[in-house]
Amino acid sequence: PQSVPCAGGHRCCPRGSHCSADGESCVTDLGMGTRVAPRAVPCPDGQSECPDDATCCVTSSGAWGCCPMPQASCCADKVHCCPHATVCDLTRGRCVSPTGDTNVPLGTAFPAWKRQPPAPVALRQVLCPDGRSACPDGATCCQLSPAQYGCCPLQNAVCCSDGQHCCPQGTTCDLIHSTCTSLGGSAPLAALPTAGDVKCDEETSCPNGNTCCRLSSGAWGCCPLEQAVCCPDHVHCCPQGYTCDPEGGSCLQGGDTRRPWVRKTPALPRGGQVTSGNVVCDEKTSCPDGSTCCQLSLGTWGCCP
Repeated sequence: PQSVPCAGGHRCCPRGSHCSADGESCVTDLGMGTRVAPRAVPCPDGQSECPDDATCCVTSSGAWGCCPMPQASCCADKVHCCPHATVCDLTRGRCVSPTGDTNVPLGTAFPAWKRQPPAPVALRQVLCPDGRSACPDGATCCQLSPAQYGCCPLQNAVCCSDGQHCCPQGTTCDLIHSTCTSLGGSAPLAALPTAGDVKCDEETSCPNGNTCCRLSSGAWGCCPLEQAVCCPDHVHCCPQGYTCDPEGGSCLQGGDTRRPWVRKTPALPRGGQVTSGNVVCDEKTSCPDGSTCCQLSLGTWGCCP
């Protein structure tokens, strides 16, 4: 959804642009007499860009270069270019129109510069003693069973022996009266989220192995990756150690590694109860109404919207 395929199916261009006639460059779309992207023209690799009113062309080294003309034709020698609606005549070193009435010298492309990706928004998490489960920053891991951990929504909390509740630091669990007691008084026990849930806030949580990320509406969503990077568009997310490429619809690591980015799903009400509108995946996990449960590579459930 973030790219436009070129003829032949071997290349594509970012959304908001289209492929040049020779298929070697991407041209930003025009609307109402002004260019859609006034700051810079992104090149299809998602890492390079050219000045406004220039065109991205592949150079002989395989890197992207910039032709100093809008909607230009990139020449086959991967060195020169010609104005829009003209073709390269490399034997004569000229640019000619289909009718032959235009005759101008070839232009020369110059190197494109690297784009500055936005800083990824990473959520800090607390790793539980099993080395697999994680809780949000500011929470406490509490063991629910020999094989599972839950998240107490309190920092440095006291985990109760029933494996279902927790109390603030400096208090003790009174399971008989269902309170947290201290020298100054008592307070109700805090219930732990269902096994393995990752707590987003007091009302919402995500399944184990997910990361809480804000949606564009401001509500919490679930990224089906552990310790994921939340993308600035509030729709997608990337694995830990990657950055979000806003133009290319992918996740970048280093200079070359690229993988598709992931779409987030809405978070679920906390407490383990499955409301009538939700789709049940198993006894612990459910997805929003109108979506489908799909098993992820880690064995956990994800929600296809």
